[in-house]
Amino acid sequence: MHPMLNIAVRAARSAGTIIARGFENRSELNIEQKGINDFVTKIDKEAEVAIISKIQEAYPDHSFLGEEGGTINNNPDFTWVIDPLDGTTNFIRGIPHFAVSIALLYKGKLDQGVVFDPIRGELFAGSKGAGAQLNGYRIRATKTKDMSSCILATAFPFRNKARLDESLTQFQRIFEKVGDVRRSGSAALDLAYVAAGRYDGYWEKGLNSWDIAAGELLVKEAGGLITDYDGNNDPLYAEMKQAGSANGLVAGNPRVVQHIVKSLKS
Repeated sequence: MHPMLNIAVRAARSAGTIIARGFENRSELNIEQKGINDFVTKIDKEAEVAIISKIQEAYPDHSFLGEEGGTINNNPDFTWVIDPLDGTTNFIRGIPHFAVSIALLYKGKLDQGVVFDPIRGELFAGSKGAGAQLNGYRIRATKTKDMSSCILATAFPFRNKARLDESLTQFQRIFEKVGDVRRSGSAALDLAYVAAGRYDGYWEKGLNSWDIAAGELLVKEAGGLITDYDGNNDPLYAEMKQAGSANGLVAGNPRVVQHIVKSLKS
């Protein structure tokens, strides 16, 4: 395992311990609302602090971009992009589907990525050019070409319901030609599941860099493709330039991505 990936794994497991403990004591969460349908708990904050502290033990001069305000600008060549608890609403409601997401950008390019599900004990990890693994075993995106048998994942614009009509129209175009569609509430796990071949594809708009960074690396290292809604590559980097600017994200094998993008553009 790459040394920096090893540190990311340790940091993810450290945060996972905090999250699992908090999940058993949800009456003490101290829930705050950041925006419309956007929540944060003390566990999110404690987990992010734990991640940054663990990484800083090994790399004290690295930079950080964390969802809960853990932004530290040091060495611009190394930036860790962190979502300490992706799926906070699931976590609050007792739905056991959420994850820790940690990615490392080296000179602006994805280099390492970890998505850790602390409830199932599933660790998805990948290094640039070295493939992706689930609990140490190699994973690959599906090669499905028959759209009628595909299982996809998506999300609806729960923070911006003015876009609902557009989203439902796009959903209908895609749904009519595939096997089924899931909506789980964790972008990080959706992407990890695409990398592991559990889902054939995934699309969503309105994501942030910390939602997608680690998952994007996993999909690419598992042989999948990532584009924006127009079929352009690297939606993460567009989002990094200006928060909320990314034109959506589509993931899957090339055949599935082509179908989703075509349906979205229609």
